[in-house]
Amino acid sequence: MGKWIILPLFPLLINCKGVQQDTYLTPEKVSEYFKKVEAACNRDNGRLWGKNLYGPIMFIDRDSRKIFANSPDKEGLLKGKDKIYSGTYPKELLIHNSAVRYGGTLFAMAPLPPEEDEYRIINRAIHGLFHSYQESTGYTSSGYNTMNMDEKNARLWVKLEWKALQKALTSEGAEQQVSIRDALIFKKSNHELYSKFTADETRFENYEGLATFTCTLLATNTPEENKMRTLEFLDRIYRMQSYARSYGHISGALYANLLYQKGFDFSLIRSENVDLGEKVKELYNIQLPEVCRDVAGSLALNYDIDKIYNEEATREADIKDRVHRQISIFTEKPVVYLELESPYFDFEPEDIHSLDTLGTLYTRIRISDNWGKLTVDKGGCLISSNLKILRITAKGFKEDKSRFEGEGWQLLLNGEWELVPVNGNYFARKLMP
Repeated sequence: MGKWIILPLFPLLINCKGVQQDTYLTPEKVSEYFKKVEAACNRDNGRLWGKNLYGPIMFIDRDSRKIFANSPDKEGLLKGKDKIYSGTYPKELLIHNSAVRYGGTLFAMAPLPPEEDEYRIINRAIHGLFHSYQESTGYTSSGYNTMNMDEKNARLWVKLEWKALQKALTSEGAEQQVSIRDALIFKKSNHELYSKFTADETRFENYEGLATFTCTLLATNTPEENKMRTLEFLDRIYRMQSYARSYGHISGALYANLLYQKGFDFSLIRSENVDLGEKVKELYNIQLPEVCRDVAGSLALNYDIDKIYNEEATREADIKDRVHRQISIFTEKPVVYLELESPYFDFEPEDIHSLDTLGTLYTRIRISDNWGKLTVDKGGCLISSNLKILRITAKGFKEDKSRFEGEGWQLLLNGEWELVPVNGNYFARKLMP
């Protein structure tokens, strides 16, 4: 199976002159947001990455799929008025906070948060602009599989690493050096235990971590605000029940902040395979033991390890309860099975829950693969631990040519695929030539 492309996910009704709108953004508001994003990019003006990041942006409302863009597309799909270009994003395409080619133009895609929040809107726009910059320089993602980050031992190590990194960002001098050393020891201990995932973890932390670092830095006005927003995001990720699709965003950002404190030249990074932890180790002249797990256990006593154990025990109890309540949904007939080959995902990290050996539950998700497009709005879908099979309940199953639906989901199959019944379940398969 090919590498997974993880597209982190990282609409209100308002009245305007008596007319009900399908999003809280009006043309006047969106124009102001574009100006604020441009001003944030101009303040940096290429100092961070050697290029001003401002460029084509499209804000998209997830419910209505309405587009507001600051630039026309080459094919004329968007209609312009007063320098704002609008349209409707096709239902068969995924919405995600990244870079996307639409109408022949590379746009930074910024999904609107459910409620208007100036910081989040500007942050998402710059996040997408950074991915546009990456793509324009040939610095793209080949995908990553970090399912190990939902295993207990991996979570223990990464939580210890985060606590040490938080201390490093809020201290200086000798205390900071010790905290960075400890964080790297915890990180390397994780790599020693899960060595086959190390390369994927590096790519995740690099590609999405640098995006988080960049958008947070540019969307804030002072070093204190940047630190506050970064640590707020760390707290949000820390409390998530699953880290497999989220941890890289904050881990990479924490190491990037340490590099930034030392005046590191980020424009030298042109590959997702650059290990940010290694760069920090070199820049801060950190020495590590040959086998980090030999000393990591004793260091853990300095970072609330007992509290972390209790947190993970509570998580395991929650997982067992969820498995008990939901196992029948995905194991009792009828069930729809879809094989994952080269999937693209659109989801919010908060919507992910581990079901232990059964796999990972996504309560809401949009997936694009060789067989077509799947949208799950409620009820969830289960992805197996080996990343090969997706399951959704077939209760309420309906079929209309290549369109299928059930309780909480809709599936659009590509023309060369079909959904066939087998022993009371349904399987997607490619048509025989």
